[in-house]
Amino acid sequence: MAVEERDPVSGRPTTGHEWNGIKELDTPVPRGVLMFIIVTHVWALLWWILMPTWPMVTTYTKGILGIDQRQAVQQDLVAAQAERAAWMKAIETDTYEQIQSNVDLMRVVRSTGRQLFGDNCAACHGSDGRGRANYPDLTDDDWLWGGEVDKIAETMRLGINSRHQNTRVAQMPAFGRDAMLDRTQVANVATYVQSLSNPAVSTPQNGPQIHAGRETFLTTCAACHGEDGKGNREVGAPNLTDQFWLYGGDLQTIINTIHGGRQGHMPTWDERLTPAEIKILALYVNSLRDAKR
Repeated sequence: MAVEERDPVSGRPTTGHEWNGIKELDTPVPRGVLMFIIVTHVWALLWWILMPTWPMVTTYTKGILGIDQRQAVQQDLVAAQAERAAWMKAIETDTYEQIQSNVDLMRVVRSTGRQLFGDNCAACHGSDGRGRANYPDLTDDDWLWGGEVDKIAETMRLGINSRHQNTRVAQMPAFGRDAMLDRTQVANVATYVQSLSNPAVSTPQNGPQIHAGRETFLTTCAACHGEDGKGNREVGAPNLTDQFWLYGGDLQTIINTIHGGRQGHMPTWDERLTPAEIKILALYVNSLRDAKR
């Protein structure tokens, strides 16, 4: 009969296995680990009995509780669609004024509109609608074709210089590049335009240049921007007397605009979004100004 060997340090018996002078101790599995294994196996057995678990040839075990997660998901989808149908119908049929006066509908508009805006508009206008270089800020009061909800919806539907047959059309001619104005006239008009929104430009030194620029402005630019420079929303001509600039209000940028012209582009959303979605987006964009104030 073999004599049991014990480790002289820990006092535990060895298994008799030795490798490279290292002897394996006969250490039992901790009781806590055993309990954990037993509990998990019992839980797994109960789960097999209570819940749908084992696949069979044409079906699967249903479980005592009879829970069907696919059916639960379908019920949730049906309930969500029914709830959506109720407020979607109201948005489709109510006027903009009625929707804006309905607190519950506007809560839906802000939630749904934020998602629609993020999916379709944020790439150009930013997730907060404040725009970026060469893309307009939708949270201010400066609008080319009008900031009323119906005007915003119409712009979304038609687009700007888009492929829609009734698209809004706007183009700033290249007065310098196409030799409609010479270099001096371009510089004079740019100085005059800058003075409309920046009184600091109107100095005695710039007086003759501003006067000459105004004369050229009246004969060349007033047809779109108006004699007072406040723009014309019928043709999408911007107001030149405020502090809102799409491409920049410094003198050099204004010169570049007059010389080379501008032609913005906004796609038509008539083919991608439903009329109700365009309506929601228009209401949401219109509400961005209220959130900024």
